[in-house]
Amino acid sequence: MDFNSTVKGSLLEGFYPQGWDFEKIDACCANAPEAITEKQAFWNEKFSPIGCKDVAEFDVKMGHEIANEIRKANAENRKIAFILPVGPMGMYKWAVYFLKEWNVSCENVWCFNMDEWADGDGNTITGEASFQNAMETAFYNPLGVLTVPKTHRNFATKENLPTYPEKIASLKKEGAKLVLVYGIGRMCHIAFWEPMIGAEFASDEEWIQQPYRIGVQLHPLTIEQNAITSFKSRTTLVPCKANTIGPGLFMQADYAIGGADGALSRGMQWQGMSLWMTLRYGPTRYITSTYIPTLPGKLFYLKELAGPLTPEAN
Repeated sequence: MDFNSTVKGSLLEGFYPQGWDFEKIDACCANAPEAITEKQAFWNEKFSPIGCKDVAEFDVKMGHEIANEIRKANAENRKIAFILPVGPMGMYKWAVYFLKEWNVSCENVWCFNMDEWADGDGNTITGEASFQNAMETAFYNPLGVLTVPKTHRNFATKENLPTYPEKIASLKKEGAKLVLVYGIGRMCHIAFWEPMIGAEFASDEEWIQQPYRIGVQLHPLTIEQNAITSFKSRTTLVPCKANTIGPGLFMQADYAIGGADGALSRGMQWQGMSLWMTLRYGPTRYITSTYIPTLPGKLFYLKELAGPLTPEAN
């Protein structure tokens, strides 16, 4: 007795996105933990998952990866552009640490925040809960004199998000490397590009060209994920919509730095299934993160997320 054998006629029938094959998802999750790094045919030859024993190691490695990309760009006297998330967050304090330790300036760094809470018209949230505030507090302000110039910082407002494609195209034309930094949502979104959007398009080729969305609707499980991870369980504080970049931007990345650190207490977690789907399902517009392994880069993950994804014995 399981999900597949009982879902028909339940409240969850039709709840999950079109295109999700739960038998295939279950097969992805049934792999042995040690098999998680086995290269798949659809992976980019320069993509690799990297296990971390705990959050401390995870934060240091992700922060080092970000800082090192900036250091390399400076050494090569070229511009670099980042698409940045608010979550994971622990990496930013270590990126700051390494950049200050090496005395590396971010003068030639351009940053594009991938999303922001919004209403249906794209008006964005302000104050303590905003992603802009989180970025300024965790990354830009602590860098001091080495920080990213204010004119190089881009936030996903309804006025500024539509300028992302042209700005990124211009930077790439000038030789800038585009680096995507990301986390994987419970619903396998990248940024807030939710899997339901896939049903709007006739092909993956059309879907992959979409650059952004203003006031996109979020899946209920995305709301609950954020209630748990960012709002101390208080669902009433979580907006139900957001502005977000789409695959037309994040799939332009020359390099991607990812993170999956969704472990909870008592041996429980929320991100293991999402991680296995990303690495094993194969590219499909119905599961956004399945395109991530087709990009060159590193995906850092907590080893406990690899499983085994089975119930804990009491």
